[in-house]
Amino acid sequence: MSAPIDASFSCRSPEATARIAQTLGACLAAGDVLLLHGPVGAGKSHFARALIQSRLAALGRFEDVPSPTFTLVQCYDLDRAELWHADLYRLTGPAECDELGLIDAFESAICLVEWPDRLAELTPAGALHLHLRPDGDMRHLHFQSDDLRWRDHLAQVKTA
Repeated sequence: MSAPIDASFSCRSPEATARIAQTLGACLAAGDVLLLHGPVGAGKSHFARALIQSRLAALGRFEDVPSPTFTLVQCYDLDRAELWHADLYRLTGPAECDELGLIDAFESAICLVEWPDRLAELTPAGALHLHLRPDGDMRHLHFQSDDLRWRDHLAQVKTA
């Protein structure tokens, strides 16, 4: 991927990772897609949970945010937009992703997608890719996109 957006952060604690998720989450609007890459245990669900909980808290709502590993998709009403959290780990290919309604959600909702490699050719153009890599007690977060609209969002993360 030729990416004009390329930003990296290192976090020394789960709380630092959560702060990045919260800051980025505050910037997201309908049609924004965040693709979470990384091995099992890299922090994808932790990142998504922190982002979702911060968006709900901003509305005065405090809900349990379970991993969608078994349900495949969890949806949250954020008043102005719906937020979809999808975990595609158990899927075998793009046809199953389409059956979930995820492709339509890419245009109308905020979407957080774990294991986005399952999307293959259905990966939305302009999505923000987040690669999480554990390194002992550290987490390295690397953001990439070919869409320049992410530049301002990541600048806010950098200053937080």
